[in-house]
Amino acid sequence: MMLRFISLFAAALAVSGFSPALNTKAALSTQALSSPLFRGDRTLSTGLCALPETFTELPEKLYQAKEKEAPKVLGGLKIGLRKLNVVTGASSGLGLWCAKALADSGRHFVVLAVRDVEKMKKVAKEMNFPEGSYVAMKLELGSLQSVRDFVANLKAFKSTRRLTNLVCNAAVYRPTDPEPAFTDDGFEMSMGVNHLGHFLLVNLLLDDMSRAKDARVCIVGSITGNTNTVGGGLVYPQADLGNLKGLESGMKNPISMADGKPFFGAKAYKDAKVCNMMTVSELHRRYHEPTGIVFSSMYPGCIAETALFREKRPWFRKAFPWFMKYVTGGYVGMEEAGQRLAQVMDDPQCSKSNVYWSWNGGAQAVGRWSSDGKPKGAGGSGGEIFENQQSGAVKNEVQMKKVWEFSKKAVSLSEKEMFKGGKIEKEFSL
Repeated sequence: MMLRFISLFAAALAVSGFSPALNTKAALSTQALSSPLFRGDRTLSTGLCALPETFTELPEKLYQAKEKEAPKVLGGLKIGLRKLNVVTGASSGLGLWCAKALADSGRHFVVLAVRDVEKMKKVAKEMNFPEGSYVAMKLELGSLQSVRDFVANLKAFKSTRRLTNLVCNAAVYRPTDPEPAFTDDGFEMSMGVNHLGHFLLVNLLLDDMSRAKDARVCIVGSITGNTNTVGGGLVYPQADLGNLKGLESGMKNPISMADGKPFFGAKAYKDAKVCNMMTVSELHRRYHEPTGIVFSSMYPGCIAETALFREKRPWFRKAFPWFMKYVTGGYVGMEEAGQRLAQVMDDPQCSKSNVYWSWNGGAQAVGRWSSDGKPKGAGGSGGEIFENQQSGAVKNEVQMKKVWEFSKKAVSLSEKEMFKGGKIEKEFSL
C-alpha cells in the first residue's frame, strides 16, 4: 500500500515537472553536530529564506569584460593561520549555510565565490558572518573566462597561502523551460554551470591544492542522478547520458543535451549531476595518489519548503513537504544541510577519497518508521553520516572516462593549465 502511494505521488511529481532533491537541497545530523567543527558553536540564524542560485531573466551575456574584478591583495594577512576554503554559490541555499558553518568555526577562512559580490556582502552581514572570516569574489560559472579570471584573482589574493578546501556547490535548475538557455560559451545552462564550469575550476586549482595539507574537494551530488533511488529511479525523467553524442560533439548551441537528444530541462539537471559524480571518481583515479587531495561527493537530503517552488501549484507546495516529512522521511532544513556539507570538508572521518557521503543510514530507502514515532531513511534530518552507494550508471568506468575527456575538450583545458603540465593526464588518455 505504501509503495503504491509513493508510486502515485511520484507520478504526480513527474507530471508537475519536478524531481525531488534539487540543486541546493540538504541538512545536518546529530553526527555532524558532534563533529569538531561545531563544538561550542552558537545557533545559526534562520532569518533568511535560503534559495538555490538559479537564473530567472538571463542577460544577453552573463559575464562582461567590464565586470572583471580587480584582484584583492594581502589575503595572507586576513587568512592568518586558518584553513582557506572556496565555496561556490555561497550567497544562498546550501552554499550559504556551509560557508556560514565553516566561518563560525573560527578555523576556516572562506572565499565566497558568487555571481553578485554586492549581494553576497549584504547577505554575509545579515547572516552575522564573523568579521574577518570571509571575502566575496566574482565567479560566473556560465563563463569559462570568468572561471579563469576568478582563479587568477584567488591566487593574487592568497599569495603563498595554500587552498585547502574547494566546495563545488553552485547549480541551476530549469525544469519547466520549454527551450534551452545557453552560457556565454554556448553550453546548455545546466550542463555548462553545474558541470563544465566546475570541471574547469577544479582542474585549474589542482596544482595549488596539492601543496596543502589535508586538501579536500567536494562536488555536491544528488539522488536525482542515481537511478537506484526513489528520486532518481522512480521520478521521471531518469538521468541517462546515452552514448554521450552531445557532449562528444562539444555541447555547443544548438546541442542542448549530453546524449544529443532534444532538450528536456529536468533531465538536463539530472544528467549534469551524473557528470558531477563521475568527475569526482575520475579525479580520484587520476589525482588522489599524486596529490593527496581527497575527492568526494555528497547528498545532504531534500529541502521541501523553499521559494524555489513559488511557481508550483498550491497543492504541490502543500503536499510535497508533507510527503517528504511523513512518507519518505527525507525532509531536512537548510541550516542542517549546510552543516552537513561543512562536515565533509572538516571532519577527520571524511578524509577518505572517492566517497559519496549521505546521512541517516538509509538514503536509498523509501522511508520507514522508528520506535520514537519519527520517519527514518531517505537521507532525512538527524542520523549518522555513511558511505552511500551510487547507481551502476554513475559508476560506469567507460562512460566516466569519456565524460572526462569530452569535458576537457569542451572547456579547452590546455596542458599548461593541467596539474604538472598535463604529464599525469597523458597516462590516462583514451
